[in-house]
Amino acid sequence: MLDLAVIIVSWNVRGLLTACLRSLYADLGQSGLEAEVWVVDSASSDGTPQMVAEMFPDVHLVASDENLGFVRGNNLALDEILGGNDGCPGQVWLLNPDTEVLPGATQALVSALQALPRVGMVGAKLLYPDGALQPAAFHFPGLTQLAFDLFSLPSRLYDTRLNGRYARRLYEGKAPFVVDHPLGASMMVRAEAVNDVGLLDEGFWMYCEEIDWCWRMRKKGWRACCVPAAHVIHHAGQSSKQVSGDSFANLWISRARLYAQHHGPVKRRLARALVRAQMRRRRRGASPEMDAACARILEAWEKVR
Repeated sequence: MLDLAVIIVSWNVRGLLTACLRSLYADLGQSGLEAEVWVVDSASSDGTPQMVAEMFPDVHLVASDENLGFVRGNNLALDEILGGNDGCPGQVWLLNPDTEVLPGATQALVSALQALPRVGMVGAKLLYPDGALQPAAFHFPGLTQLAFDLFSLPSRLYDTRLNGRYARRLYEGKAPFVVDHPLGASMMVRAEAVNDVGLLDEGFWMYCEEIDWCWRMRKKGWRACCVPAAHVIHHAGQSSKQVSGDSFANLWISRARLYAQHHGPVKRRLARALVRAQMRRRRRGASPEMDAACARILEAWEKVR
């Protein structure tokens, strides 16, 4: 009977994935957990599948011939792992390839899920490569968080509750604390909660999928927690920065879907007005790439009513 399955969806980050897998296997070896590791590679051109096959032969490798994206890649593996098998694990960890698992993180996350029966998802305390704290959990986004992303607001307010942040002192403790959602770089989910709520929504190509998942879990009575005793280094944005214009468009298109599905009509209309005003301003004098991205965003938000 497996305790844990780990899923890593990768695209053209061979070096980072190598470090991630080394750190993960080192921590799994210390944990005593029965675990299996899956890598879903989305048509990388940097030799990632060959590296995984040669250096980590125990990995369940899925080498796709198309870029599946984060959501479809994870769902493919989740469906295999949880698809009615009597030996399926109690927990599944969705882990980014641009992370490094520090000693004790895996056991801390598993222990938290096992000790908190109505918690469906836990996230780790994320650190930048220099050891500085990276925001790892957030409140569900509303109008104020949208305004912080769209406009220049006083810098002293960015790390506050107004921008969806949790107090830094909570990360300095050892006890898990309840959050609305963790950052998608490290999400360990209870298999029971996934079976109850369903897989990730494939309407999200990238971005916001973890927020939607947690929101759906909340509506079914599941909570999410951050576990500050679990430390994970996150080299943020290493895949998405390879296609910056597309990434910008995908972010705001995903936000349109998120707001349409989880907010009422008044908040949806106000959010649409904010986004329309800013995207129209950005188009003035923009490069062809950014102009096209803003046009796609405006089209998506016109449907948010």
